[in-house]
Amino acid sequence: MDAAIDDGFDILSLSLGGFTGPFYNDPVALGAYTVTERGILVSCSAGNSGPTNSSLSNEAPWILTVGASTLDRKIKATLQLGNKHEIEGESAFHPKVLNSTFFLLYEPGKNEREYTEGSYCQDGLVYNSNGGKIVLCQVGGGISRVGKGQVVKNSGGVGMIIINEEENGFTTSANAHVLPALDVTYANGMKILAYMNSTKKPVARITFQGTIIGDKNSPVVAGFSSRRPKLASPGILKPDIIGPGVNILAGWPTSMENNSNTKSTFNIISGTSMSCPHLSGVAALLKCAHPTWSPAAIKSAIMTTADTVNLTNKPILDERLLPANIFAVGAGHVNPSRANDPGLIYDTPFKSYLPYLCGLNYTNREVQNLIQRKVNYSEVKSIPEAQLNYPSFSITLGANSQTYTRTVTNIGEDKSSYSVEIVSPPGVSVIVKPSTLKFSKLNQKLTYRVTFSRTANSSTSGTVQGFLKWTSNRHSVRSPIAVVLVQ
Repeated sequence: MDAAIDDGFDILSLSLGGFTGPFYNDPVALGAYTVTERGILVSCSAGNSGPTNSSLSNEAPWILTVGASTLDRKIKATLQLGNKHEIEGESAFHPKVLNSTFFLLYEPGKNEREYTEGSYCQDGLVYNSNGGKIVLCQVGGGISRVGKGQVVKNSGGVGMIIINEEENGFTTSANAHVLPALDVTYANGMKILAYMNSTKKPVARITFQGTIIGDKNSPVVAGFSSRRPKLASPGILKPDIIGPGVNILAGWPTSMENNSNTKSTFNIISGTSMSCPHLSGVAALLKCAHPTWSPAAIKSAIMTTADTVNLTNKPILDERLLPANIFAVGAGHVNPSRANDPGLIYDTPFKSYLPYLCGLNYTNREVQNLIQRKVNYSEVKSIPEAQLNYPSFSITLGANSQTYTRTVTNIGEDKSSYSVEIVSPPGVSVIVKPSTLKFSKLNQKLTYRVTFSRTANSSTSGTVQGFLKWTSNRHSVRSPIAVVLVQ
């Protein structure tokens, strides 16, 4: 990060994650603070520990935190069972010569003492019964999907079925396998096992259909995409945004094919490590188009113009194909074209991060460790997390109402008028004053106040969501609202 400053970089794309905790002990947050102070935007992965709540990494507000979504493309493979039932899956290895022969299905470990190791198809376990069969392998066990295929191939198997974990829902992976294989959902894996238990001679064959475009549910939140901040700063909604991160085709240093003579050096990988650089690229385009924009301005433009619906114009879904909650999608799915002309921006002044850090009750020494200079709390007026001029709201609301301010900068038209639209979270009253913002020139700043309070029919506890949106003749500027209700 220090080298990036010295070299004059504009964007840092960090596909790193895993650490979470106070910012003064978080090496990525610490480095990113200094980098952001120099005007460099830092884009980071949210993490691959989803769909568990409170699994997110890189939650500092000066970082653009990116979750992962699917594309409208599938690299389709199909398993045809002996009972004529078909199971859809994905694979990046599509052999040119298709074999129409049905092979016996085999579940290793089913009748063995070490069932778990067998079902994971771990390296070093030789299955004498694999010869000429299609082998079922469970995801996990410390071995990659492609590695499982190598174990199966070494033991004489002719094909492989990888069954995902239940929590991954409908998310599947297309990998560059070493033998005919496909990745299927947990639900479909159970259908395969049910068929195998229904007959003494279960058979199947794997066929390949190539690239299929047009998944109308796209974008869907990936099952692995981390959700919701942990304890470092629950008052900042994270992830900020989601972007393409499932089965991403990109350059790779070596050939992934079973052909030593090929010069095709590409691979397909899934993860928030893939979605992060997508957003970094969008940020780079915005920086080129608007060289004077700060990192906060770029982040605001991306967040307030994000898509909240899929290709069928319905709410974005999660890995279960249910409406995704705010802690999975953040502001929504990136829309690069709209981000180039956001109308208004929430340009968080860098100097406001210090009062924010003081509001986290860090000691003088802890803050100094983060900002790399001395600080005297008596000279700093702390602010609550939700008071930071951020493009979203994350509130923990008890019996008392809470009021916060936001300041927006006009970068759309010289003279423009914006009216507020509010969709209040269930059980929460959201009042915005003023309800109209009238700008007379570019770069003019106006401030509004938002008051959150519980309604008479409010539930005692739980998480609810809504949004507020400023709309003019040309622009729509949306801020998501997450409210955690407590007694």
